[in-house]
Formats: sequence, C-alpha cells, structure tokens
Amino acid sequence: MDSMSRADVLRTIKDAEADAAATLAKAESEASNIVTKARVAAAETVSEGRTQAQADSQQMVDDARSAAQKEADKVSKKGDKAIESIHSDGESNRSSAVDIVLDAFRA
Repeated sequence: MDSMSRADVLRTIKDAEADAAATLAKAESEASNIVTKARVAAAETVSEGRTQAQADSQQMVDDARSAAQKEADKVSKKGDKAIESIHSDGESNRSSAVDIVLDAFRA
C-alpha cells in the first residue's frame, strides 16, 4: 500500500481547497449573472407593461372621445332641427301674428 507523506497530504488538501474556491467563485459569478439577467428581464417586463398600459389608456380615451363626439353630433343635429322648426313655424305664423296685432290696434 502506498502511503502519502504529510507534505503530500497537505498539498492534496491545498489543491482541493483551491479547486473548491475556484468552483465557489465560478458559482458566485454565475449566480450574479443570473440575478443581473433577471433584473434586466424584470425591468423590460415592467417597461413593456407600462407601455402597454399607456397604449390601452390612450385607446380608452380615444374611444370615449369618439363616443362623446358622436353623441355631441346627435345633439347638435337635434338642436339644428329644433331651430329650423322654430324658424319655420315663426315664418309661417308671422302673417297671422301681424294680423292679430293690427286687429288689436284697430279694435
């Protein structure tokens, strides 16, 4: 059986410790890279979500504005028709009104 000298045992232990330290450093570096990538991905997701929310919000405003404009157009048309009707009725009743006023003065 081959027995190792004390110096060989210590060297083997030191080599194993160095390998373990290198493995740990590599693992820490990879973990740091994973965390960095996750943070970047999270920031991109938040940014995309914010952009989408703004686009959705703008679409809702545009839809509401369009609906309000349609309603305003309907009300305006009804108002225009009412004004035209009043004007038309006024024109048709003008001669009758003049006759009534003149008859009142003559009486």
